[in-house]
Amino acid sequence: MKKKTLGVLAGVAAVIAAGAWHFTRPAAPAQEGPGKGNGFQGPTTVNIVQPKRQDVPVLLQANGTVSPISTVDLHPQTTSTIVKVHVKEGQFVKQGDLMFSLDSRSEAANVQKADAQVARDRASLADLERQYKRSMELLAQKFIAQGAVDTLKSQVDAARALLEADIAAARAVRVDQSYTSIRAPMSGRVGAINVYPGSLVQLATSLATITQLDPINVAFTLPENSLAALLDAQRAGKVPVQAFQNNSDKPIVGHLSFIDNTVDPVAGVIRVKAQFDNDDTRLWPGQYVNTSLTVQTLKDALVVPQNAIITNTRGTFVYTVGPGNTAKAVDVERLHAFGGDAVVRGLQGDEKVIVEGKQNLRPGGKVRVADARVAEQGKPKGVE
Repeated sequence: MKKKTLGVLAGVAAVIAAGAWHFTRPAAPAQEGPGKGNGFQGPTTVNIVQPKRQDVPVLLQANGTVSPISTVDLHPQTTSTIVKVHVKEGQFVKQGDLMFSLDSRSEAANVQKADAQVARDRASLADLERQYKRSMELLAQKFIAQGAVDTLKSQVDAARALLEADIAAARAVRVDQSYTSIRAPMSGRVGAINVYPGSLVQLATSLATITQLDPINVAFTLPENSLAALLDAQRAGKVPVQAFQNNSDKPIVGHLSFIDNTVDPVAGVIRVKAQFDNDDTRLWPGQYVNTSLTVQTLKDALVVPQNAIITNTRGTFVYTVGPGNTAKAVDVERLHAFGGDAVVRGLQGDEKVIVEGKQNLRPGGKVRVADARVAEQGKPKGVE
């Protein structure tokens, strides 16, 4: 059984070696003219292009979801009854705008009571301070004992402490009264309103939600192999991000605002966010958009069609038209692919790269360009 397995593996290796030899061996000299026997092989007709030099942006694209920077669910901080609703569903509000008024009669009475207590304490303290002042005068004339003066001093200190305590209690009552007026904690758009005048509300009652729409976030994920380029671009400065709505080719421009601190080990992706100005509310929470961000730009790069690049056991290379209209294999490195083109390294830029008819070529094989006029324009052409 082991001998049979070894025989199969040896056969596979022989086939791979034969294929590599076929693509890399120099072509045999062509026998020109008819009647030369089985050695006759005419030139292969090919189309060629000249590599283009251009700046190529390296783009990362992904599907994203619009999400608000913040959303607040309004709840009352006391049990009461709704007196008035000052906003409508879908209305835009600014921070501090009055939204709901609750029944505040009890809180108003408590404020009056606290203010009265503070007034009484002030009067008591003032009376004790006058008594203490007179006692000091009498003590100087030796009309009263030191003990009586010390007693009045203690009463003044106690009255002053009581006054401060009642002032603090009055502030607390005013805080309770402020809970009867519910104001917008931030600027945004009001969602559905769940209560009406006369509704009894408690701490768990949801009154409405406010969603911040400007600015707004778009969350999406990128493959973890893009993380290094993403971090390098962020260190270099603000990274522009474009968002495209469905059925729209007009981009909405923002910038990268967040890169998560961990990679999802299951999906192999990193979560990121981009922030967009949204004063025209083109982006809406929960909406799906297509995103594109440029992490770098390859300056003056050499670009060839992807279908000109061959990858096999020999490596990655392209065929060019060499001296004497022969095929020449040139090793290249694919740096970045975009659409039907790719940025490569290993060419000088003046080569005639074969894009069609290369499937039967071998290094040194004769070629003929299909259309020389196209070749002069640096577009797909044929060698004569």
